Amino acid sequence: MPDTDTADPARHVLVTGAAGFIGMHACIALLERGWRVHGVDNLNAYYPVRLKEDRLAWLRRHPAAGRFEFTRLDIADAGAVAAVCGQAAFTHILHLAAQAGVRHSIDHPLDYAHSNLVGTSVILEAARAARIRHLVYASSSSVYGGNTRLPFSEEDRVDRPVSFYAATKRANEAMAYSYAHLYGIPCTGLRFFTVYGPWGRPDMAAWLFTDAILAGRSIRVFEQGRLRRDFTYIDDIVEGICRVMERPAPADDAGAPHALFNIGNHSPNTVNELIAIIEAATGQRARREELPMQPGDVEATFADVARLSAATGFEPATSLESGMRRFVDWFRAYHGR
Repeated sequence: MPDTDTADPARHVLVTGAAGFIGMHACIALLERGWRVHGVDNLNAYYPVRLKEDRLAWLRRHPAAGRFEFTRLDIADAGAVAAVCGQAAFTHILHLAAQAGVRHSIDHPLDYAHSNLVGTSVILEAARAARIRHLVYASSSSVYGGNTRLPFSEEDRVDRPVSFYAATKRANEAMAYSYAHLYGIPCTGLRFFTVYGPWGRPDMAAWLFTDAILAGRSIRVFEQGRLRRDFTYIDDIVEGICRVMERPAPADDAGAPHALFNIGNHSPNTVNELIAIIEAATGQRARREELPMQPGDVEATFADVARLSAATGFEPATSLESGMRRFVDWFRAYHGR
C-alpha cells in the first residue's frame, strides 16, 4: 500500500456517486494508490440514505482520508458541478453516479433521464472544460439486452435494450464516444456485471435474500431460480477500475480515444446456486415464493473479459461462495445479527 500521507499531484480524481456501493469502494482503492479524491453524490432516497451516510463515515475513517473531500450535489446541476470543478484541477473523472435498478426504471423512467442522461451530459461537459486526461464511466451488462450468444462480448450488438435503464446506459456509451471523437477526451466505459459484496445495495439479490433468510421471511424467486448471473465481487470490480484509470483509452480506427470493457467474473451462477450459498453461510433455510420472469429481466449474463485481461493483465477471479461468505459476515456485523 502506498504511503497514505502523500499523493501524486498529477492524479486528482473527481468521483461521482461516491456514497454509492461501487463509489465508496473505488474511492478507498484510489486513496490507497496515492490519488487525491473528491467525491460527489446527491444521497437520494432510492434506498435508505442512512446506508450512504454510513459508507461515507467508513470512508472518512480511512488512514488516507486526509486526501478525500466530499460535496453533496446533483450531477444534473451544471452550476454545482462547474463550481466544484472550478475549485480544483482534476486530472481524471470516475463517473459512477446513476439512477440504478432495472425494475425501478419501468415505473420511474424520468428519474433515469434526469440522472443518467442529463447528469452524464453535465459530466461530459465538465470533462471537456477541464481537459480531463481520462474519463472512466460506469456502463452495465444490461446493455446486452436479450442477447442469447454467450459469453457477452464488447463486439456484440447492443441496440435492443429490454429496459429503459439499459437504454440510458447504452446512450451514455454513445454520448461518451461522441465527446471522445469531437474533443479528443479519452473515455472508457466499464460494463459491470451483477456486483455484490460488503456495503452493497439493498435492492440487489445478495442483500434481499440474506436479509430475508436471516429474518425468516420468504424470498421472491423468479423463473424457478434458473436465471443465471455473472456475479462479480466488489474487490474485483474496483481492481479493474483502478487498472483502467491508469490507462487512457487509445484512439480507435476513426481516431476517437474511446474504449469499452466488460468487468465480470466470467463464471455465471444460477439464482438457485446463490440461494444455496447463502443458506450455507447463514445456517438457515430459505422460504421461497415462486414467481414468473419479470419485465426487463434476461435469462443469463456472462462476461467475456478477454479484452480487459489483454489491456490490464487482470481478470476477476473471486468465487461466488467466497465472496458471499464475506458479504454475509459483513451483513451480520453491520446489522448486529
